[in-house]
This record gives sequence, structure tokens and C-alpha cells, in this order.
Amino acid sequence: MNLILRRERTEVFHRVEELTREAFWNVHEPGCNEHFLAHVLRDSLDFIAELDYVAELDGKPVGNIMYARSVILQPSGLPYPVLTFGPVSVLPSLQGKGIGSALITHTLELARQLGHAVVVIYGDPAYYARFGFRAGEDFGIRTKDGWFNPALQALELVPLALKGISGSFVEADVYNLDTQAAEQFDADFPPRTKEVTPSQSRYLELLSQSHR
Repeated sequence: MNLILRRERTEVFHRVEELTREAFWNVHEPGCNEHFLAHVLRDSLDFIAELDYVAELDGKPVGNIMYARSVILQPSGLPYPVLTFGPVSVLPSLQGKGIGSALITHTLELARQLGHAVVVIYGDPAYYARFGFRAGEDFGIRTKDGWFNPALQALELVPLALKGISGSFVEADVYNLDTQAAEQFDADFPPRTKEVTPSQSRYLELLSQSHR
């Protein structure tokens, strides 16, 4: 594939939102709001533009990854700075061809070079383990509601960066989406049917494994 990774440019913003919608529609829930997240994330103070990358194939955007600053809130009340990424989007017709892996691998190394030490995400461990992510529970990292969950995963970009660090992962505020605003935003896209799909059972399975 003639795949090129480059920083996202203003002229492809809407196309990235379109491909993000295509990538996530009916995957985790009926419909999706990840394209709205991509739209509002760029205006967040926590957004990291240096890590906002697009994968282009034959000059057309086919994938994207975005990062934001978040924290681990320690029991002492002190926040420990970390990165999180998402959405990570690849057109459905091109999934499984290494595009998502290329975006993740490239930007994780770039994040390390930029001086970031830890990345914490929500995602399927069956996929993200290949990049070195481990269960947040291994580090004593819980959700903001105080639960351990296998979908909550952490990666030390710097060895032992999480030594002595534990607490609750608190995503940037921008990830707390206004669902009504998301619905209004989606109304400007071509109509699609919201459906229950098999992929949603995996998401529910991971949610069911939460424990204290």
C-alpha cells in the first residue's frame, strides 16, 4: 500500500469525521458519537495537535488517531499527567491491513520522543496488548468511579514511569460528550440505521468484568 502518515490538516477535518463515523457506526453501540468527539477534540485545551495523525492511501484519508492530556488522580489528590488516545479510526473496508497499527506505533514513538511517559486508554486488550499495553489493574489504576476493568490499559513509554503511581484514571473533560449535541451533529451526515450488532457484545463483555 502507498500509505503515508502525516499531521492532520484543516482541509481534511470533515473527511476524517466522516471516516470516523464509518469506522465506529454500530460497533460499540447502535450508531456512534466518535465523529463528534473528533470534531470537538480539536478545540480542547487538552488536545495534542502534534500527535494528531492521518493515514492517507493514494492521497485520501483512510485512518486517524488523536491524543489528549489526561491524569491519574492519586490517593493523595495529586494528579499524575498521562496521555490518552482516541478515537483511532480506519475505514471498515481497510481494517485488518495494518493501518491502525501503523498510526498507533508511529504516534507512540513520537509521544515518547516528545517527553511523554505514560499512555492510558480504554480499548480491547486483545488488540492493544500487541503494543505493550497492560491492564491498568497491574499498576493499581482504576476508572474514575473506582473500578478495575480489563478495557482500562496502560503503557509505560519510559521504563518504570508508573513505579509508585496508582489511582483513578480521569480522562480530559472533552471525552464527557453531550449526547444531545452529538445527535444534533450527526444529523448533518447522511442517514444511517442504528442497529444491534455482534461487535457490541464484546464491549458489553468487557464492561461486565469490572470489579473493585
